[in-house]
Amino acid sequence: MAGLERYVRILRLFDKGYGEWTIQAMSEALGIPASTTYRLVRELVAQRFLDASTEANYRLGAAFIEFDRRVRITDPLIGLGLPFLQDLLAVAAIPASAVLARLYGSEVICVADAKSAQSQILSSYERGRPMPLLRGATSKAVLAQLPTRQLNKILAAVDAGAAPRIPDSLKRDLAEIRQRGYSVTHGEVDQGLVGLAAPVNFEDSAIVASMSLIVRADHLTPDIERRIIVNLVTATKVLSEQRKG
Repeated sequence: MAGLERYVRILRLFDKGYGEWTIQAMSEALGIPASTTYRLVRELVAQRFLDASTEANYRLGAAFIEFDRRVRITDPLIGLGLPFLQDLLAVAAIPASAVLARLYGSEVICVADAKSAQSQILSSYERGRPMPLLRGATSKAVLAQLPTRQLNKILAAVDAGAAPRIPDSLKRDLAEIRQRGYSVTHGEVDQGLVGLAAPVNFEDSAIVASMSLIVRADHLTPDIERRIIVNLVTATKVLSEQRKG
C-alpha cells in the first residue's frame, strides 16, 4: 500500500455504523503500524478530510462538503441531467425514484437522484453509493455502451482471477439493450422493485452513464411502462444532444 491509496483506505473505513475511529482501531483494520496510521491521519486532519472528535476518535471532515459542492457545479452530467429527473417523475405519475448514475471503476455510482412526493420507494440506489455493475437496469444500461475490450477488463476486476470473458447470458442482455435503447429489470437489485433505464454517453467528457426510474412492481402496468420508456429514451437522447451542442 503506497501513495494516495493509503489515505483512501483510511477514509473508506468510515461508513454507516462506523462514524468514528481511533488510531489503534484503524491500524488493526488496515493491518498497518499505528505509527504509520497516526502520521496519515495527522495529514488528513491538516487538510480537513478528518476531524478530531472526543476520546481520541476521528470522524470525516468538512472538506468533503466543500468538494461535494465543487463536483455539483462542475460535473456536466449532474448539471445537464438533474433537471430531467423531476420531469421523468412527473411523467411517471406513480411513486418513483429517478437516478442518474455513471461508471465508477468496476461499479456504478449514483451522482444525482430525486423522488416523487410521498414516495415509498426504498431503493438501494442513493447519491454517492457505489453499486454492483452486473445487476439491475441502471448498471446494464451503462455496461451496454462499453466496447468488448473495456468490458472484459471490468469483468476481470469484478471477479479477480477469473478469465476476462463475457458470460453468454450477459452478452445477450447487453445486445438486446443496445438494440432497444433501454433496459428493464425486475427485482435484480431490490425485491419488489422494477428498474427502467436508458444509456447516456458524454463522449467528449469520457462519461458513460444511465438515467433510470425505479418503481414498485405492483404499481407498474403495461401502459405506464410504455409511457415511462418513451419519455426515458427521449430524455436521454435530448440530454446527449445538449452535451454535443
